[in-house]
Amino acid sequence: MDNNEYRLPGGSAEALLAADAAEILQCPAGTAFHQLREWHAACPGWLFGHLGYDLKNETEKLASSHVDGIGFPDLFFFRPRYLLRLREAEAPPVTVSGTPPENVSASAADALQDKTGVAGNCNGPSHTGQLTIQADHLTASEAQQIFNACLREQPGGGRVALANAGPLQARMDRAYYLNAVNALKEHIRKGDCYEVNFCREQFLEADVNAPQHLFHRLNQLSPAPFAAYYKVHHRYLVCSSPERFLQKKGSRIISQPIKGTAKRAADPAQDAALQQALRSSAKEQAENVMIVDLVRNDLSRTAVQGSVRVEELFGIYTFPQVHHMISTVSATLDDRFHFTDAIRHAFPMGSMTGAPKVRVMELIEQYEKTRRGLFSGAVGYITPEGDFDFNVVIRSILYNAEQKYISFQTGSAITFYSDAEKEFEECGLKAKALLAALGL
Repeated sequence: MDNNEYRLPGGSAEALLAADAAEILQCPAGTAFHQLREWHAACPGWLFGHLGYDLKNETEKLASSHVDGIGFPDLFFFRPRYLLRLREAEAPPVTVSGTPPENVSASAADALQDKTGVAGNCNGPSHTGQLTIQADHLTASEAQQIFNACLREQPGGGRVALANAGPLQARMDRAYYLNAVNALKEHIRKGDCYEVNFCREQFLEADVNAPQHLFHRLNQLSPAPFAAYYKVHHRYLVCSSPERFLQKKGSRIISQPIKGTAKRAADPAQDAALQQALRSSAKEQAENVMIVDLVRNDLSRTAVQGSVRVEELFGIYTFPQVHHMISTVSATLDDRFHFTDAIRHAFPMGSMTGAPKVRVMELIEQYEKTRRGLFSGAVGYITPEGDFDFNVVIRSILYNAEQKYISFQTGSAITFYSDAEKEFEECGLKAKALLAALGL
């Protein structure tokens, strides 16, 4: 996980790497959040993993029946043997849990082994003790060697190559997409809902020679504050997400929904004009405030009464491909609730559903053609203290190495004032960097 030196509110670690699962928790929707709570309580420690969109079937009485070419579990977390945290202007700058992986130089290994202790006494048959090494004098070069070794990457990087590639396809063509958007606008006109996040999948069959190189390629093309490279067995996520789903530090919780997008321009004056147009757009502000209200409601379910507040409304942030409108909502978690309650009541994130949440998730199932799976879910970590930080899985390429299946989805918020053609164009804009990373 890499924040690419973005300085969004709530930012902390510059980069995190967790590798080699000592233990895993994998479960389908049903009792997943309860199992996560019990697993963390049994041995508090660092956990990394994901929440799939279809956990909605646990939080609400819903179902998912569409095709899923990737197949990530609904919920998956692991306790890493190796945990590397890179932080700027903090001491120590690097913390490593576990023992050095193979292919690390002698100097880096010596630095890692300099200070060794034991943290967390989970010595039962189902738990693994965790070695913690504080490396005050580990250089950036030595830290990079550890990243490379864990990613099995050779110095100098590598080229992304697709072998035996078939044609790029879509579950819904342009005509279906336009008709579906207009049908959703009719639902809005009738009062069924007032905003729907509608997505379409594009996919192809191919072998990817080195998914980690695909991540580096995408991260170069479109660096983002919640970028992630994630591997679970033969399934991969290459993510350039600009959006935070939910973060907890102590009792403070924040969510930073994105709603509102404008393209970039090479000419600085034109780019500034596009940014200003986004800032003042009544349509984009309306989309954003609808989701802000939804997030406020979600957080209020586990918050201290009166603690929910909007810290920033309609903030404009610039990324390599687009400008985005981002708002920040905060709350204080009521001590009557567990940290998993805060996640469960806010999931799935409103920016990827719309409102009212349950009705639009029914419409999403009705009109979309692909099971979302990990897409529009969340990837992140949980600390031993029960703090956490999760992104929103968007702007991402997913790959199933067994099935030789590559997939990415893009979407936009449909409101009464949406133009179906422009929404289709927005999906194309969001796919631009993904296609470039794949060489398509």
